Amino acid sequence: MAVGKLLMSVAVGALLLLSVAPGASGQAERVRWDIVHTDFAANTQSAGGMAFAHANNGSLIELTGSGTFVEPASGGPSSAVTGGGNWDTFDVLGTPTGSGTYQVIGLVRWQAAGGTPPSTIDLIGGGVRIGGLAVLRIAYSDGDEGILVVSCHLGGTPNTIFEGVTASKGLADYWNRVAPVPGVDGNRTIFHR
Repeated sequence: MAVGKLLMSVAVGALLLLSVAPGASGQAERVRWDIVHTDFAANTQSAGGMAFAHANNGSLIELTGSGTFVEPASGGPSSAVTGGGNWDTFDVLGTPTGSGTYQVIGLVRWQAAGGTPPSTIDLIGGGVRIGGLAVLRIAYSDGDEGILVVSCHLGGTPNTIFEGVTASKGLADYWNRVAPVPGVDGNRTIFHR
């Protein structure tokens, strides 16, 4: 009878630990995000890609970048972030209207979505590739602030998640992402956990 009570106590204690701890180790995980470059001839995916999004009037922003954030237990805000990249803006005729760099200053929201990564060879490394949606606060080199949405849709990821980026900059909301085209480099993202 004493052995039965001991086993029951151990089982209840283990269940309590699992319900309190956010992960197996109980530590927050670091997530890396990238706008990726895909070399279709070599079947590789690496850092250093570019992505585009349009504003309501047809103007365009081009972004590059990568960074990290600590995955908060609640999925909510965090200031444990790194990264940034370059930006270029264009009017509706394609005339350049600005350029510079941006820095990530905060995580607004993160939601992991899992999924099956593409069959490309991962040259970024640093963990398991997953899909998801990250909303990041960014500061532009010209003094504007905004939001960068990095969205990664993998095989099996819910269709509510798109592939690519959107961004805001000052009064401009580049909400209409440019979708990736099969066999053409650009407008692709990835997360590593």
